Amino acid sequence: MFGFFFSQEKKMRENASNWLELADKVWHFRRDRLTHQESAELRQSADELRGHLKAKVDAGKLKLSIESLESALRRTGGAIYPKSALVENVEFFLVAAIVILGVRTYFVQPFKIPTNSMWPTYYGMTPEVFKTTAAEPAAASVAARAVLFGAWPHRLDAPVDGEVMIPIGGDARALVHCKTVPGHTWLVLPTELREYSIVVGDAVVKTRVPMDFDFDWAVYEAFFAENETDAYSAQKFVTQLRAKIQAGVFVVVRIDGQDLRCIRTGKQVKAGERVLSFDEITGDQLFVDRISYHFMRPAVGQGFVFRTDHIISQFMQDRAGNQIEQYYIKRLVGIPGDTLNIREPVLCRNGAPIAGAEAFNGNATRTHGYSGYLAIGELEAGRTLTVPVDGYFAMGDNSSNSQDGRYWGFVPIKDAIGRPLFIYFPFTKRWGPAR
Repeated sequence: MFGFFFSQEKKMRENASNWLELADKVWHFRRDRLTHQESAELRQSADELRGHLKAKVDAGKLKLSIESLESALRRTGGAIYPKSALVENVEFFLVAAIVILGVRTYFVQPFKIPTNSMWPTYYGMTPEVFKTTAAEPAAASVAARAVLFGAWPHRLDAPVDGEVMIPIGGDARALVHCKTVPGHTWLVLPTELREYSIVVGDAVVKTRVPMDFDFDWAVYEAFFAENETDAYSAQKFVTQLRAKIQAGVFVVVRIDGQDLRCIRTGKQVKAGERVLSFDEITGDQLFVDRISYHFMRPAVGQGFVFRTDHIISQFMQDRAGNQIEQYYIKRLVGIPGDTLNIREPVLCRNGAPIAGAEAFNGNATRTHGYSGYLAIGELEAGRTLTVPVDGYFAMGDNSSNSQDGRYWGFVPIKDAIGRPLFIYFPFTKRWGPAR
């Protein structure tokens, strides 16, 4: 019983202090706009409550003084008091936005892995292919997969009877053909998507995916993988397609007014049957430490986030020739003064196999999903590269499917942002501290 009254007394005194703080705020911000009578009323009510608070009067008297001060504040508070719910909500969200921007800019920044250049250390958007309709997630689990894994289902059915064939592009890599089309993210924001076509008999079925989604991976697993455990490799897939072309395992089909070579898969389907089924799984989303690099230099072997603003290369330009200004994540493999060369599958730093990260060992031995370092571009076979005093050299862990320093050169020191800290989504086995 005594505890209850003590608690009520304490709450009333705290309440009184809050009202006095508000009264002081109104006085300092509005005293030049108050009339003499309004000023006297406000100061008198505040002094009365302050006196009762110092005298430690009971809760009942404090309550009466608070009500008197609140009445005076209603007449003198202007825009400070009372505030509408709308004004309070707007102020709350503005303050919250300022705090979030400050934290993001100077401390911790959220980052989404868009591509698979760092796979299998970090995942970009990846497909989960279902070979049969029985293997597809039940309707009840689709929503759960979306929440837990950011999974978006794609189910392509045959419009007619016939063999499934895959159109391939005309470029040197001979990957699955696509075209860029307008679309929306979150069903609202305008963006660009890639539209892929699959031929069934004399008909075409299409699907659209984000620009960075690796549709080739889905096609490989669905139609060309030699067994269930056959890991996807962009380099291996290109080799397979080229071999089929040389062997004449293709037909020419006209799609959207363009004659395209289509690789025959040998898979026959009936109208209405599933042609291709996969879930588009979102890329790893992680927090990036933006503080450390203000006090120490990045270390070789760390995951490495940087801006692309000042990397001058044709590979850092969009289709319109504009500089790509965004954040990339690679692994730091060279600091100023280092010499680098590749003896496939090993990356060498200063004359010895590079060390300092699990990915280095995995690539050197082509184990744990790593495919080894590919000698190409700035690090083509027989070439040694020296990192300049004002730059870093970064490479992807998925060397055969990574556009990195081998293509566009060095990262200016001033554009280093930070290192990955924690993967917070999706909720897979990779959730937790970043590697």
